[in-house]
Amino acid sequence: MKKLKTSLLSIFILIGINSLHAQTVDEIIDKYVEAAGGKDVIGKINTIYMESNVQMMGNETPATTTILNGKGYKTEMEINGSKFVSCFTDKGGWMINPMMGGTTPQPMPDEQYKMGKLQLDIGGPLYNYKEKGVKVELQGQEKVGDVNAYKLKVSTQDSNEVTYYIDPNTYHIIQASISTVFQGQPVDVTTTFSNFQKTDIGYILPYSIDTNYGGQMDVPITITKVEVNKEIDPSAFDMPKQ
Repeated sequence: MKKLKTSLLSIFILIGINSLHAQTVDEIIDKYVEAAGGKDVIGKINTIYMESNVQMMGNETPATTTILNGKGYKTEMEINGSKFVSCFTDKGGWMINPMMGGTTPQPMPDEQYKMGKLQLDIGGPLYNYKEKGVKVELQGQEKVGDVNAYKLKVSTQDSNEVTYYIDPNTYHIIQASISTVFQGQPVDVTTTFSNFQKTDIGYILPYSIDTNYGGQMDVPITITKVEVNKEIDPSAFDMPKQ
């Protein structure tokens, strides 16, 4: 009987710990959503259009990013007279990348598409994560610069795994990391977010984004203009016919 009571007590303790863990994850995510503008604001966003300056290969170049929620995400820029395009849709991806020997639209490699398709969701995988079938695990706290950030491991239904770091003071995502393949080699891609600003409808975005590709390349981006719910033709994401 004593062993039975001990076993039952252990089970109840484990249930309590798991329950507390779930509540802690939900509390962090709820505060993150609120810090981004709140569910009501995010739920009203259908499109985002952004202009930015990108530093790449020793040059600074203007770029545009167009997002149609759940349907399309496209970034376009020109470097030294060469056009670069990355486009993700709910059906697949395509790109124009002169660095890889292509000056015409080409289907995107699977690993690159898998990593980039997360950007189709304007709210991100944490927004309404349970409804999306996303699993989130709190892995304690870890230093990101001077911030002892919450570390959340996120697993999507299509096997994407991303680690997000959330500032416990602001509840903004200040860093994200994902493992992928870059130029044929497996790398850990780390993106750091800062300079958060509010758009005209109350949605808050980072205006400074720095992506590091496993130490091989660093790409800082500065957002200069944001338009929310601008009319966007879905055909803008179609791969041009050759």
